[in-house]
Amino acid sequence: MRKLLAYFVVATLLSGCQTADDALTTSSTPVAVTGPAASAIAGDMASRLAEQIGPAGATTTIKMEKDTSEFATALEAALKGWGYTVVTDGKVAKDIKPVELAYAIEGFDGQVLARVSTPSIALGRAYTPTAAGATPASPLSIMQRN
Repeated sequence: MRKLLAYFVVATLLSGCQTADDALTTSSTPVAVTGPAASAIAGDMASRLAEQIGPAGATTTIKMEKDTSEFATALEAALKGWGYTVVTDGKVAKDIKPVELAYAIEGFDGQVLARVSTPSIALGRAYTPTAAGATPASPLSIMQRN
């Protein structure tokens, strides 16, 4: 657990040096999170992001890269469930300034580290995948940027 916590702190600190336009990289292994685990992690991260960036409004648009992974699909659905407009094709009306969203899912010692990031905030949390979904294995890490 100490090893995971140390990794989590380092990964969170490193993500603070990035913007949503930068690729999220670490020394951990990208992992395919599927089914109930993808939905559980995406739902939790979307709700935590909503707590930080505020309620969805008529002009709140989130821009994500096009990705067909189960986690990306679940994250998009979870954000829409919170009332956000989600754009994955890059086409945004000229009068709308979208919130750029980057995300990463990585495996580490049998757990999954999920991160979502905007230009103003980065969130991260470790999860333990289970047959029924996933359970948080760490506190939520929140890094605000100016």
